[in-house]
Amino acid sequence: MGYKNFFKRLIDIIVAALALVGVAPIIGLVTLILYKQNNGKPFFLQERPGKNKKPFNIIKFKTMTDEKDAEGNLLPDNLRITKFGGWVRKLSIDELPQLINVLKGEMSLVGPRPLLFKYMPLYTAEQLRRHEVRPGITGWAQVNGRNSISWTQKFALDVEYVDKVSLILDCKILLLTVKKVLVREGINQSEERPMQPFNGTN
Repeated sequence: MGYKNFFKRLIDIIVAALALVGVAPIIGLVTLILYKQNNGKPFFLQERPGKNKKPFNIIKFKTMTDEKDAEGNLLPDNLRITKFGGWVRKLSIDELPQLINVLKGEMSLVGPRPLLFKYMPLYTAEQLRRHEVRPGITGWAQVNGRNSISWTQKFALDVEYVDKVSLILDCKILLLTVKKVLVREGINQSEERPMQPFNGTN
């Protein structure tokens, strides 16, 4: 019963449960505001690949409208983010509902961020190793540049985490995450210039 196979999951359950209790007032208030703002839809659910590529629905606060262009396609993300939604994102509050994913065993507090299924065919065999562990609310790539580094660098950091996962590393990542949220480090993508989608080479 090593850390990776047992104690990490136990810590996830305990910390996520305590965190949900602690942030319940914030979650409740934001849910009410977004429920009214988004016509009864405060949450955004999307299928993502989890551990061993098993699909699950990630839960986030819905920070964007469903506005579409003349052809019926959704407008770019930066044009659909609401004013309140932008504030929720800047404070990383939109990630809080993922604590539910953690309790359900679909995610971990720390691990590679769960991306879209459409990226799966673009990964190299090495990059696919990021799915050997549960995806996380935060991760090694997020505290080492976040949106200021390339996708290739992110995936390399994800695989490095898979190889080095430990209690000490997880604690370090969580502490660095708190610091980066507070001082807004590692983000060079503005709402006008969002992070570009992964195309297999970038």
